[in-house]
Amino acid sequence: MGKLIRCISTDGTLTAMAMDSTDIVSEAERIHKTSAVVSAALGRLLTAASLMGSALKGKDDSLTLKMNGKGPAGTVMAVSDSSGNVRGYIQHSVVELPLNSKGKLDVSGAIGKDGYVTVIKDLGLKEPYIGQTPIVTGEVAEDITSYFAASEQTPTVCALGVLVDRDLSIKAAGGFIIQLLPTATQETIEKVERSIEGLEPVTVLLERGMTPEEICRRALKEFELDILDTAEPVYRCNCSRDRVEKALLTAGKDELFSMAEDEKTEVCCRFCDKKYVFTPHDLKALVKKASE
Repeated sequence: MGKLIRCISTDGTLTAMAMDSTDIVSEAERIHKTSAVVSAALGRLLTAASLMGSALKGKDDSLTLKMNGKGPAGTVMAVSDSSGNVRGYIQHSVVELPLNSKGKLDVSGAIGKDGYVTVIKDLGLKEPYIGQTPIVTGEVAEDITSYFAASEQTPTVCALGVLVDRDLSIKAAGGFIIQLLPTATQETIEKVERSIEGLEPVTVLLERGMTPEEICRRALKEFELDILDTAEPVYRCNCSRDRVEKALLTAGKDELFSMAEDEKTEVCCRFCDKKYVFTPHDLKALVKKASE
C-alpha cells in the first residue's frame, strides 16, 4: 500500500503533501502490463490523482484526472477517492519510444502536447466541478502545476516520478505537491524557491529510503511543518456486477436483445481487468428489469 502525508507550515502560509506510490504503480503495471514509458505516464497520473483526491473533504467525494495530448499512449486517466485510493487506465498500454534528450523515458512523447488536462471533482452536488487547461509539456507534473495556477488560481509546486527497472517492475514511484495559501507573502515564495533549489528527483529520495514526511521536510527545509493527517492509499477499483448491469441497461432493450443472441457476453473493467460474463438468460432478465 502507499504512504501519503499532508502537512501545513506552522506560520500558516502553505500546505504540502507527499506520497510513496510505489506499490500503487506496481499494481497498475501488473494489471495493465504496461511498457516502461507507459508505466511512467500512468504512474505519474495515478500519484497526482491520489494526492489531489486526498485533499477532498467529503467521504464520498471523488476526483478524476485525465490527459489526452494526442500522443501514441492515447487517453490516460486516474480516479481517486478522498482517502487517496486510486485506480487508472491508459488507452494503449504498450508504447515504445526512444529516450528523450535528457536520457529519460519520454513521457511527454507518449502523452503528447496537443490536448487538455481535465479535472472532474464529484462533491455530491447536482453537477460535478470540471476544470480544464491546455497541456503544457505532457510531463504531467508541469501540467498539474499549470492547471492549479490557471483553473484554481493556486500557486503550486508539483513533482512526480516513476523509476522503472529493466524487467519493467517499478523500483520507486511518488511525488509531492506544495501549495501557497492566501496568507503567503513574497518572503514565503522566496523561501520555497530556496528550499526546492537543487532538490533531487523524488524517486532518488525514495530510493534512499526517505519517507513522505522526510521528503516534505527536505523539500521545505526553511519551514516548520505540522502534520495534518496520514493515509495508506491503495490501488482500488470499485467495479461490481451490479454496476456493470446498470451500465448495460443504458444500452437499451434493442441492444440487449441483440447481445442475447450470442452464447455469452463478456464485459471487462478497464481499470482492473476483471471480467463479468452474462449469458443470454442474464441479458433477457435485464431486459425484463428495464421494462418494469
